[in-house]
Amino acid sequence: MARVIRVLLVDDDALVRAGLSMMLDGAAGISVVAEAADGREALTAADAHSPDVVLMDLRMPRVDGIDATRRLRALARPPEVIVLTTFDSDENVLRALRVGASGFLLKDTPPEQIVAAVTRVAAGEPILSPSVTRRLMERTVAQSGAYDRARAALDALTPREREVALAIARGRSNAELASELAMSVTTAKAHVSSILAKLGLDNRTQIALLAHDAGAV
Repeated sequence: MARVIRVLLVDDDALVRAGLSMMLDGAAGISVVAEAADGREALTAADAHSPDVVLMDLRMPRVDGIDATRRLRALARPPEVIVLTTFDSDENVLRALRVGASGFLLKDTPPEQIVAAVTRVAAGEPILSPSVTRRLMERTVAQSGAYDRARAALDALTPREREVALAIARGRSNAELASELAMSVTTAKAHVSSILAKLGLDNRTQIALLAHDAGAV
């Protein structure tokens, strides 16, 4: 039997949680195992239910989505985190991605795309919207001082690793970048793992952010 993806919903709006729960529980291969109204409850629920994917609101009382994401990603068995946002704060979305979120969804995203996003993230693929990510980068890079650090990090990679990093920043999956760069999927995965280890990053989303910070994409 195929593995069922275990999902934790975190949002202080009970109606949002109810809608997401109904949508995801009706999808094949996905089960909503718990809900939480804020980041503190999310940490307790994650400890109790070991979700594979967390759908995380940003603005919540007590512990917000950014702090909760940081704490969840520090667990021994960290779940993947998808940020849920109304996109009213580019900076907050960036902060969430930098502490380990695998991507973000707008709250008005069509149901089938939310289901696809959960499935993709559970398989280790980030949810990146190139146009939105570029907008975030253009708005913040010049002010953040991240450019020089990002360029130095990319310079530490081998030429092949750099090609892989740039393909990830363009939203390519392992299979797509393998085809694009004429390598096997196994080799592509090995390069991704090497980049993460060499740069001290947690996931592919952070590789993409680094490439955008460096102005390489």
